Order: sequence, then C-alpha cells, then structure tokens
Amino acid sequence: MDLVEQYQAMLLIRRTEESILDLFSKGRVPGTTHTCIGQEANAVGFIGGLSPEIDHVISNHRNHGHFLSFGGTPELLLAEVMGRADGVCGGRGGSQHIKYRNFLSNGVQGGGAAVACGIGLGKKLTHGGVVVYCLGDGTLGEGAVYEAANMAALWNIPIIFLIENNGIAQTTLTAQGVAGDMVARGAAFGLHASHLSSTDIREISNWATQLISIARSGKPVWAVIDTVRLGPHSKGDDTRDASQLLELSTRDPLVVAGAYLNGDLLAEAERVVAEKLKSAFISLGIVE
Repeated sequence: MDLVEQYQAMLLIRRTEESILDLFSKGRVPGTTHTCIGQEANAVGFIGGLSPEIDHVISNHRNHGHFLSFGGTPELLLAEVMGRADGVCGGRGGSQHIKYRNFLSNGVQGGGAAVACGIGLGKKLTHGGVVVYCLGDGTLGEGAVYEAANMAALWNIPIIFLIENNGIAQTTLTAQGVAGDMVARGAAFGLHASHLSSTDIREISNWATQLISIARSGKPVWAVIDTVRLGPHSKGDDTRDASQLLELSTRDPLVVAGAYLNGDLLAEAERVVAEKLKSAFISLGIVE
C-alpha cells in the first residue's frame, strides 16, 4: 500500500472504533470493548504486511485494528461486538474473542502464546507462512509468554512476538510493572530482538518488512514497538491527566501520516471511509 492507502486503512480503524464506542454508549454493545485508538499504525504497518492466505495472527483484547488489517471487515466486526448472529463468530465472541480464517484473538493475558507457537510449529513443518502473536507490555508478567519464547527459540519457530508497548497496562504505568529492558527479555532466549519507537506508518512498515522476512527465514523474532494509547483501557478508566494525554496526541499516527498529505487527500480519505461505514451500517440495518 502507498501512504494514501495506509492512511485510509488507519482512518477506517479509527472511525470503526469510534462507531463502536458510540454504539456502546447507546447500550447496543454488550459486555465491554477495548479500542486501539492511537495504535492503528502498528496494525496497518505490521499486520497489513502479512499474507492472510498463508500467515496467522494471534491477537489479544485490543484486537480490532489487527482484525481489520488482516482481511476482516467493519460489517463482520460491528455485528460481532453487538452480539448479533451475523457477526463473525455468531455474536458469541464479542469484542475480544474472534476467530476468522487465519485470525484468532484471545482476551486472556498471555492466552495466545502457546497457541501461536503450536500454529507456528505447524507452519515450520509444512514450510508455509509465519505467525504474529500480538501482546502488550501489560502481558509481560505472564509466564506463558516466556515458555513460548523458549520453545520458539529451541525449535526455530517462524513466529514474531509483537509487543505493543503503549506505556500503561490498564492504569499501571509500564515503569511500575515491567523491570529491566523489555527488548533484552527476548534476546535472552536467542530470539532476534528488535526495537522501534515510532507512530510513523512509513517507519513501521519498513521495520515490519525486515522482521517478517527474518521470521520467514526460520528465525523467531521479538519485536517491541513503543506506541501510544490515546483512549482509556476500555471505556472510562483513564487515570492519566489532561496534559499527558495532550502530549500523547502529538504522536497520533493519523496526525503523523496526515502531515505528509495535502488537504484534498485527507478530505478524500474521510469521504471514502465514511462511505464504507455507511455501507456497513446499511447492510446491517443499523439506524442511527
């Protein structure tokens, strides 16, 4: 994808999640929901660089952007989070637990680590594809992650542990919950460890291309990206002050990418995304 297409893909994630939050506020989304607002460039730049036909993505509770970047559609996602029978999992998985083709998300912290290794081992034996396991800094306290990293290194599994470090786990700052160097944690197992601190879709795409190539060669990867979470953990439990959120907003991936595009292209992106969501709402019979 070129930058315009990447911007539209990020904008579609943003507007879809804003629609989900709006539906939630109106009582039309049961349970809970966790958005990836601020992290869209990771989904488009990294997950969007995979092949849905041969690769696998194992995501977590903050999964909407990953799903939409890996072949999922707003229609399937919206129907699922609303608990409808025409959702991707018949409305049974809700916002967190989605199975669609080669995409699987699990709301349990660290719950996808062993699953990702098992699928990755299968890919190694059949010489087909890589697995990306998405987790956050808040999951780095789970032992299952390190058991999986150990086996991935021992068996040279074509897997990428993609750690989206947004600096806060629910309401606990990363500095209060993760000791030492999180990049070194992967290197300690002999994984190819890499670090990027960016919300620039161009930088993320280049980084992802390199790491996916390494994984395809049979070397497991530990990839840490410093990102931002612009919304609360789920819906209203944000303990950060306004000044901190204002500073984080300057790293908004849409703002960063939008600075490279002119006003006409930005307006066209809004129009295209609005039409896609309108079409989704019409097809689902959602009346606003």
